[in-house]
Amino acid sequence: MQDASKGTHAPTPSGAMTNGAALAAVLAAGIGAFAMGLFVILNEMKLFVAPTLYAGAGGLSGRSTFAVITWLVAWVLLHARWRAGALESGRIFAATLVLTAIGAVLCFPPVWGLL
Repeated sequence: MQDASKGTHAPTPSGAMTNGAALAAVLAAGIGAFAMGLFVILNEMKLFVAPTLYAGAGGLSGRSTFAVITWLVAWVLLHARWRAGALESGRIFAATLVLTAIGAVLCFPPVWGLL
């Protein structure tokens, strides 16, 4: 619930402030970053070849489109589940950092050379 006069979130009946919608967006970003790395590494392993959706960008257009779809689906699902909740943010931030780091590492060409 948002108090329009102050622009702040109202406390839940238990007195805690709701932060679920924000944390859903944060974790969805980590999931999207991981998805991009996963699609890249699967493409390099020839296990999943994303279609070229724009000739100028080649296969990257398909991989990035699938990663964006994964991010949006994760965001919608997490938001629907957490929007009114008051969640502990530490573990969610840690999971987001780990997912983002793994996704970034999987996008680097030197990692592909290890396959």
